[in-house]
Amino acid sequence: MMHRDGGRSGRTTGPRKARGRTSSIRKPERSRARDLRDAVTSPRVGWALTVGLILTLFTSIVAVWASEQPLIAVGRVMDKTWTARLAFHSLDEQRTEQERESARQRQSRVYLADEAVLESIRQSLLELPTSLAGATDVDRIDADLRRQFRLNNDRMRAITAFAQPDRLSTWTTQVNQLVAMLERRPILDEQTWQARLEGRNTQIKLVTSTGESLINRDTEPINLNDTEQYQREIDTLIRIAGFGPMNGELGPVGESVKQRLSVDARPTFHFDAATTTSEQQQAVAQVLPVRENIAQGQRIFNRGEVLDQTQLRLYSEEIAEFRANTDAWRIWLDRFGLVGTIGILVALLMGYIGTFVPRISNNPSRLIWVGVVLLLAQVTACVLSVFDPRYITLTATVPTVLVAVLLSIAYDRRTAMAIGAITAVLVCVSLEQPISMYVLMLVGMGAAVWRLPEIRDRQSLVTMSLWVAASLFLGTLAIGLLSMPLESTVLTQTLRDALFAGFGGLLIGGITLFMLPVIERAFDITTSLTLIELRDPKQALLRELQQRAPGSYNHSLNVASIAETAADAIGANGLLTYVGALYHDIGKMNKPEYFVENQSGGPSKHDKLSPAMSLLVIVGHVKDGMEIAREYGLPKVLRHFIEAHHGTTLVEYFYNQARKQAKQVSADSENTPDKSVEHDHEDERLPEEVDYRYPGPKPRTKEVAILMLSDAVESATRSLPEPTPSRIETLVHALADKRLMDGQFDECDLTFRDLRTIVDSLSKSVTSIYHGRIVYPGSDLSKKQKTGPAEPREKTA
Repeated sequence: MMHRDGGRSGRTTGPRKARGRTSSIRKPERSRARDLRDAVTSPRVGWALTVGLILTLFTSIVAVWASEQPLIAVGRVMDKTWTARLAFHSLDEQRTEQERESARQRQSRVYLADEAVLESIRQSLLELPTSLAGATDVDRIDADLRRQFRLNNDRMRAITAFAQPDRLSTWTTQVNQLVAMLERRPILDEQTWQARLEGRNTQIKLVTSTGESLINRDTEPINLNDTEQYQREIDTLIRIAGFGPMNGELGPVGESVKQRLSVDARPTFHFDAATTTSEQQQAVAQVLPVRENIAQGQRIFNRGEVLDQTQLRLYSEEIAEFRANTDAWRIWLDRFGLVGTIGILVALLMGYIGTFVPRISNNPSRLIWVGVVLLLAQVTACVLSVFDPRYITLTATVPTVLVAVLLSIAYDRRTAMAIGAITAVLVCVSLEQPISMYVLMLVGMGAAVWRLPEIRDRQSLVTMSLWVAASLFLGTLAIGLLSMPLESTVLTQTLRDALFAGFGGLLIGGITLFMLPVIERAFDITTSLTLIELRDPKQALLRELQQRAPGSYNHSLNVASIAETAADAIGANGLLTYVGALYHDIGKMNKPEYFVENQSGGPSKHDKLSPAMSLLVIVGHVKDGMEIAREYGLPKVLRHFIEAHHGTTLVEYFYNQARKQAKQVSADSENTPDKSVEHDHEDERLPEEVDYRYPGPKPRTKEVAILMLSDAVESATRSLPEPTPSRIETLVHALADKRLMDGQFDECDLTFRDLRTIVDSLSKSVTSIYHGRIVYPGSDLSKKQKTGPAEPREKTA
C-alpha cells in the first residue's frame, strides 16, 4: 500500500497543567488497554486460540501415548544403555510357553474302542460252533457264514467238535482271550496309525467299556493297511489265544478265525480328538508360569548391543512395572510436562503465523488446514513408528519433511521451513528422538525447500525428490557413523537406515505429485503447474475468447506480455500476472461488438445508446467475466484479476458525454420562454461521478495492480498517432499518477519504489511494441501529423 504519514501527536496542551499532565499519562494507558482488549477479542485471535487449543489437545494425546511405548525393535543396535529402575519379577513367556508345549506333547493321545466292531467279532466267534452243529456237509451252511470263515469240510468238523458241552467252555475262553488281546492291540487305519507318533509321549491311551490302559505307541498298534504286518500280528494273536499251535501251521480252526479277522476288516479303535485336547489343556493348566527375578540396577541391554527378544520383553516389562509401582502424581507430572512442552511449541507456531504469515492468520480455513496437516504428520509418524520401530528413520522423517514440502507449495519457503522445523521438534518430542534425528529432518526439509521454489512442471518434483533422497541418505549415513561404534552390525544397520531414508525422499515426491490437486483445494491456492496449464492457448475458454472477441484476445496477449515483464521487475509473480491478464477480459465475449478493439469500422454501437446505457454495457463485462470464471472453474486468485482490473476507476468517456448532455439540456431549459417552468440549478442536473465508476473492488495484490496499469497503458498507447518513446513514457507516467491519486493502489502492498520500477518497465515494453514507423509522403499518417497529434485516451468503448 502507498504509505502516507498521517499520524497525530499524542502530546496534550492546555492551561490546566496538572490535569493536562494527568491526561497525558493516562491516555496512552487507556489506549494500550483498549488495543490489547481489541486484539484479544478480535476474530483472528479467537481462531488462533481455538485452533491452537484443539491442536495442543490432540497432539498431546498422541505424544503421551507414543512416549509410553517401547520404541525399540529386535535386531536393532542399541544407542543407549538401559538398567532396571526397580526390582521386579519378570514373566518369561517364552520359557513358560515352552513348558506348556512340552506338557502338551507329553500328554498321551486317546484312542476310543469301536465296541460294535469288537462285539461283532466276539459274537460271531462265540456262535460259530453251535451254528455248525448238526451240519453234515459244508454246502448246506449259509453262504455268508462260509465266506466269512472260508469253511470247508475239514474246518467245519474241527470247529463242530467244540460244540460239545465239555469243550464249548474252552472255545468261549479262547474267544474272550482273543478279544481281550484285540482291546490291547488296537487295529488302526493308515492315517490314525501314522498320527499316533505325534507328541513326545511314547504311550497312547486306549479307552474301552471295561476301562483304560496305556500301551507303547511304537510296537502295540496294528496298521490295517499294511497287509503283511496285519497278517503277521493277527497270526500271533490267534496262536496266543489257543486257536492254533505256537509253531507250524495254524490248523483248520486257526485259519477260520484268521479268515474272520481278515474278511471285511475294520479298525477297532479311532482317535478321540476331543478327549485328547481336553487332557492336554488340563496338563497345560497345571504348568506354573516361569518367572525371572530382575534386581534394581540390573542392565537390560547395553549401548552397541543387538537387541534380542528376551531383552525387548524385559524392557517392556520394566516400563510397565515402573509405571504400575510409581506414584500416580509422578506419572502425571511427566505427562503434564510433555503437554506443556507441546503447548509451548503450538504457541510458537501460532505466534509465528500471526506475526509473519497473515495469509494464514487472516483466513480461518487456511489456519485450520495448517493445523490438520501438522496433526496428521505427527499422528502418522507416531503410529507408524510405534507399529514397527525398525523403520523409524523412514516413518519419522517422511511425514515431517512432507509438511515442509506442502507448505512450500502452498505459501513460501520461509513459512515452510519455520513450520516444518516446529513440526520436527513436535515429532522428536513425541517419539523421544535424539537431536540427530531433528538434524536429519532439517536436512531433508532444507533440501526440499531449496529445490522447490515453485512447481512449473513435474520435472521440478522429480528433481526435488532426488535431492531430498540424496540428502536423507547421506545425512543418515553420517549421523549413524558418528553416533554409533564402528562395528559390522552398526555399519549394516546404518546402511539399511540410509537406504530407507533415501527411499523416503523419493516417496515424498510421489505423494506430493499425487496430492497436488488436494493441496490446491485445501489451501485455496493455485500452483505454477496449474497456471502453466491455464496459459495454454488451447484452453477452451481462451479459444472461445479468441473466436468471439479476437480484438480483446489480442489485447489480452499484449497486456499479459508487458505485465509479466513488469511483475518480474519488482519480484512479483510474473506467471500469475501473465495468466491473470489472459483471462481479465473474458466478460467481453458476451457483447464483443460494444468494445472498440473488436469493432471493424462503421458506426459504433454506442451511438444509439445513452451514456448511462453504454456505462451499463461497459461496466457489465466485469460481472459477466466473474460469472464465466465461476462457470469454467477458474481459481479464485484469477477471479480477482477479473473483478479488480478496473478497480473503482471512472469511465471518463461516458461520464463526460453525460455531463455534456446534461449541460445542453440545462441550457435549453434556461432559454425556454415559458416563465412558469422552475429551473433547477445546473449542478443538480449534472451526473454524479460516483455513478460512472466501476464497482470494484480495488486491487489487493501487486499483480492485479500491475494488470490495472498495464491494461490502461496498452489501451491508451494504441490511440497515439506517433508513439515515440518520449510520448509513451509521458503517457505511462500520467496514467500511473492518475491511478495513484485516485487511490486505486491503497489496498495492495505496492510501494513508491515498486511503482517507479513498474512505470519504467511498462515504458520500455510498450515502446518495443508500439515503436514509430517510417512516414511515407502522401500517407494518411503524414496528413495526421500535419494537423497535429490527437489527444490520447484510455480504451472505453
